[in-house]
Amino acid sequence: MDKHTNPDFSSIALITIDTQRDTLDGQPFEIPWTSAILPNMKRLTHVFRKVGMPIIHIVRLYKKDGSNVDLCRRSLVESGGAPLCPGSTGCELASELLTEPDIRLDTDLLLSGGIQHIGTKEAVIYKPRWGAFYKMSLEDYLHKLGVSSLAFTGCNFPNCPRASIYEASERDFRIAMIDDAVSGLYEQGGKEMRNIGVSLMKAAEIERHISKNV
Repeated sequence: MDKHTNPDFSSIALITIDTQRDTLDGQPFEIPWTSAILPNMKRLTHVFRKVGMPIIHIVRLYKKDGSNVDLCRRSLVESGGAPLCPGSTGCELASELLTEPDIRLDTDLLLSGGIQHIGTKEAVIYKPRWGAFYKMSLEDYLHKLGVSSLAFTGCNFPNCPRASIYEASERDFRIAMIDDAVSGLYEQGGKEMRNIGVSLMKAAEIERHISKNV
């Protein structure tokens, strides 16, 4: 731990990445181990809500015509594969992350670059590429909230969490990655995160830190 990179638990936001129904076990865009991390993600959303700390859910949405899809997945979507399609049940946040089961994404708002507020200090932001900061309003929103530190969770480490963490590091946010609440994490990836000043923590550990703010 280092004084320049230690997370400040009095000004930290929880970030969930791409934890949507299509990415869960048995679904069209299944990402291994994403369902397994949901209990820890649910635990963290509960404690952040309890103490009134910000939660930002980052989501992907793939238009049926493929126009907003990464090049490596565009053929899949154009050929009729439609994971994370706006308006579909599969694009919705995993129910474990929600306070109410009937909360639905406002996909028109999100695709236009807007921020959807779904609770007190809880919001959803769409990202068009791997990184959560790419061409979107996340950085400005975090600064308006007075956030200095970010706790990353979600799906799936080699792609979107890793890209988002590098982008956060480039913007001088202090970063914790909750390693038992991120799917697809592997040993070398953890070492790479530590090498750029990321604190690897367990859900129970960050819960203890956050609960001190009650």
